[in-house]
Amino acid sequence: MVVLLYNGVYWAFQIYTIALVIYILMSWVPSTRETKIGQFLAVIVEPYLSFFRKFIPPLGMIDISPIVALFALSLIRAGVISILNIVFF
Repeated sequence: MVVLLYNGVYWAFQIYTIALVIYILMSWVPSTRETKIGQFLAVIVEPYLSFFRKFIPPLGMIDISPIVALFALSLIRAGVISILNIVFF
């Protein structure tokens, strides 16, 4: 049961990270965000990215907030996995 929880949390973070990367790459071709997949990813990813966009202004035409968001997500994942290891193992 514990291994199932651990794997579920790990894969949830992995899938969200992949969705985030795909959404970021879709910004290079703006018409892709108008597709059903683009709209679905926007609903999932934009609330997380908007948090970082509030605090990190773009540098000219380059938006570095997705890089910070990916880094923060990896730190959050490591923290949650560490807490699960401490609590259950």
